[in-house]
Amino acid sequence: MNKNTTKNTENTEVPKKLNDLTKSVIGAAIEVHRALGPGLLESAYEICFWRELNLREIRFQRQVPIPLEYKGVKLDCGYRSDVIVEETLLLELKAVDALLPIHEAQLLSYLKLTGVNVGLLINFNVELLRDGIRRHVLNSGPPLFSSVRFAPSVVNSGL
Repeated sequence: MNKNTTKNTENTEVPKKLNDLTKSVIGAAIEVHRALGPGLLESAYEICFWRELNLREIRFQRQVPIPLEYKGVKLDCGYRSDVIVEETLLLELKAVDALLPIHEAQLLSYLKLTGVNVGLLINFNVELLRDGIRRHVLNSGPPLFSSVRFAPSVVNSGL
């Protein structure tokens, strides 16, 4: 594989700590889906997911801006990651009939732009949540936009 390819399998070479974190985050998503079921708006799942991460004391940031640099100019194109957990796991949450290639492309682009190597695409609009989860590991070099700044990852209060 070249340096910009991905794998979406469980058997990738990802540090154990990150795999454990990924399992914990998926567990939080499963709990939200178990409580709410499919059929709601993405924003409802997002807020409940944030709450579940707080309850589990998982450190995260929500709606993280992702700037783009083009020919030396930093552009604010309005890109935002739904959740970044402990600066190592990027999540895109969906509530759609089916995950499409464009959703996977969005996740991969965000991984490339931020330099985060592992991402989860989670679609809550499915009967069994495991059918709505896609994991990607980006095998790449430095981020395309190296000055993405993450605020300190904290357990968010008020949720």
